Amino acid sequence: MELTALDRHRPTLEDVAELAGVSRATASRVVSGSHPVSERRRSAVMRAVADLQYVPNQAARSLVTHRTGCYALVLPEGMSRVFSEGFFPTLIRGATEELEASDEQLVILLAGSAAGRRRIEQYARAGHVDGVVLASLHGPDPLPEFLARTGVPVVCSERPVHGPELPYVAVDNAGGATSAVRYLRALGRTRIATVAGPSDMPAGIERLAAYRREAARARCRPLVAEGDFTVEGGRAAMARLLKEEPRIDAVFAASDQMAVGALDTLRRAGRRVPEDVAVVGFDDVDCARQCDPPLTTVRQPIDELGRQLIRSVQRLAAGEPAAPALVLPTGLVVRGSA
Repeated sequence: MELTALDRHRPTLEDVAELAGVSRATASRVVSGSHPVSERRRSAVMRAVADLQYVPNQAARSLVTHRTGCYALVLPEGMSRVFSEGFFPTLIRGATEELEASDEQLVILLAGSAAGRRRIEQYARAGHVDGVVLASLHGPDPLPEFLARTGVPVVCSERPVHGPELPYVAVDNAGGATSAVRYLRALGRTRIATVAGPSDMPAGIERLAAYRREAARARCRPLVAEGDFTVEGGRAAMARLLKEEPRIDAVFAASDQMAVGALDTLRRAGRRVPEDVAVVGFDDVDCARQCDPPLTTVRQPIDELGRQLIRSVQRLAAGEPAAPALVLPTGLVVRGSA
């Protein structure tokens, strides 16, 4: 029996074109989606693709389009923090789902050290990715400037405090923190403290600034202890606050992880939540719903943040303009802790 093309080798674009009765160029345009073709020809090509079970050769496509179909999510954090907090897995999920819709993939690169930063710069410069999303930047990190010099499109997950001006997608940190403090005041709480986020990160800076504005507006003495967005950091910061002002009757924690730590310290100190001290967090990740009592918190749309970051960097990679800044809304979720 004579062997068919399908028997001899993996189906090629030429096979698709022959079966569909179109030119190779037309078949290529349909498969890549690069140029519009008539509906009749598009349908014929797609039927041939399905019949032959044709899978595009990504390596060959990259040579023609100069695109890899791959984007990097760069996290300047250690591995333990990335995989122990609810924020990062949710961000990764949103970014991955958005890329799956366009048959592209996400590479996660950790830049928790100077050596790691150098490797990431070299990786991007070598053309392994079409774009980079930078999340969780700390202080004057040189990574944004390094990556900007490679010519690879870069989008940040927050407004960069230092370095070059880069497009960013962020959540409304100030609005969320303001709503949390105003809610606590509406409950009649008068000694409202905050477990602030790191002072070298935009989220920490913006949420603390909003807290201070509300304290000044209410003519209250600000009570501040800085944490590091971890449970242990929240425990330690809450202990410092109780030592400074034992009569605290409310706490706004700049992350759910720190709020969980604060709840633990309050429990150990014999303070009832919410009867003695009301607690509000920020994020609305899984631990907010699972802790005791369930946490009142500011919900930020982390899934959507991941999606919008990918959409923004995809536009840049395609040579299209992207908004220099996009800020997503937050909302207060009321539960048992306040």
